[in-house]
Amino acid sequence: MTSTAQPAVPEGRKAQPEHLGHVIFITAAAAMGGFLFGYDSSVINGAVEAIRGRYDVGSAILAQVIAIALIGCAIGAATAGRIADRIGRIRVMQIAAVLFIISAIGSALPFALWDLAMWRVFGGIAIGMASVIGPAYIAEVSPPAYRGRLGSFQQAAIVIGIAVSQLVNWGILNLADGNQRGKLAGFEAWQWMLGVMVVPALVYGLLSFVIPESPRFLISVGKVDKAKKVLADVEGKTVDLDARVVEIEEAMHREHKSKFTDLLGGKKGFLPIVWVGIGLSVFQQLVGINVAFYYSSTLWQSVGIDPSSSFFYSFTTSIINIIGTVIAMIFVDRIGRRPLALIGSAGMAVALALEAWAFSAKTAAGTLPTTEGTVALIAAHGFVLFFALSWGVVVWVFLGEMFPNRIRAAALGVAASAQWIANWAITASFPSLSDWNLSGTYVIYMFFALLSIPFVLKFVKETKGKALEEMG
Repeated sequence: MTSTAQPAVPEGRKAQPEHLGHVIFITAAAAMGGFLFGYDSSVINGAVEAIRGRYDVGSAILAQVIAIALIGCAIGAATAGRIADRIGRIRVMQIAAVLFIISAIGSALPFALWDLAMWRVFGGIAIGMASVIGPAYIAEVSPPAYRGRLGSFQQAAIVIGIAVSQLVNWGILNLADGNQRGKLAGFEAWQWMLGVMVVPALVYGLLSFVIPESPRFLISVGKVDKAKKVLADVEGKTVDLDARVVEIEEAMHREHKSKFTDLLGGKKGFLPIVWVGIGLSVFQQLVGINVAFYYSSTLWQSVGIDPSSSFFYSFTTSIINIIGTVIAMIFVDRIGRRPLALIGSAGMAVALALEAWAFSAKTAAGTLPTTEGTVALIAAHGFVLFFALSWGVVVWVFLGEMFPNRIRAAALGVAASAQWIANWAITASFPSLSDWNLSGTYVIYMFFALLSIPFVLKFVKETKGKALEEMG
């Protein structure tokens, strides 16, 4: 940041709200959607091999059942914003909570493979909704002075959700004596893994009834008095509430509703900056990060590690993911977005190369020699660490900052869609690729990690310390 003098901030705007604890509670409640986003995304990791065995399906069909949730994610993300503008942010949270509950129960009690896939789509729609409505709501209820810190709750909740899902899976597996299809109270272990999500989904739904509607939405539908009450609770009673309402109304009138056509730029199709955003989104997925969250248990079992240990390693990987995310949150504003991205790309490339080398030693019996097995485990954790401290956070920061104001919303939508598509491609292809050549699969991911370095150096501009109005 430069040392240029900043405009004076009204005293009420920079004061700590009288009920900051209440604001934190509201934010944490909304971030439960992020927790469920992470939980539902990765809980399937514990059920992959059991589903394969129960329905006797090959890798290609199994991959589609795992990946089909991402179709739902795209639908949920594409529709959540418009629905929220019509019926409110809280109602969208409640819809997402109901879909999470339906998905959990349906996935735990499927009649056949086709309806398991259908329940996965419902869960995906809920994930997509939660991925959009959580950050939007948190931004709209947070006091300006605390918005950045409170906004980080969503990402923190996602990585905690991933870790908790793996811990729960590991615990259930141990109760079932290490057998993913072992019976517990009449149901197989993998069914309990998928069904337990009902608990946080119910908590999310109940919390949505005790937090206030967004003041921005209330003002948009003419409920100004209710909006003032919420603003007084979250920003403090010393704030000039009439002035804040006018400020929000003026901001809403000034907003340019960006359209898809605003992104087009002649023969190249999209404007160059949009292509950069798409590139960031795609590279984030093509390094194979979601293999670590969707298939890690299957991966470790495929190289001879017993199920209980493989589930435990999935959990430890999730803890590393949390540590890396915290590191990114600390340094993203200190050393910048580009340096973190480059550090992450280099670190991921080395880790993926080591994994590829280790998996090349897989024996005919489907095991790894001791040295290669140790290297594979360390490299897998290193890969997740370097991803989490860089591309896991930095890409979302870039996408929120890099586009000019007039196209930001539409460009973000296109970039996010590209990310879901790339995520689907990696998720759907991994089982077949690993059957073909596990080491070769990791060489492919390593290639994309290396390719991301010249991409960042040539096309991605640093956004640290710049006003949003300077972008583009």
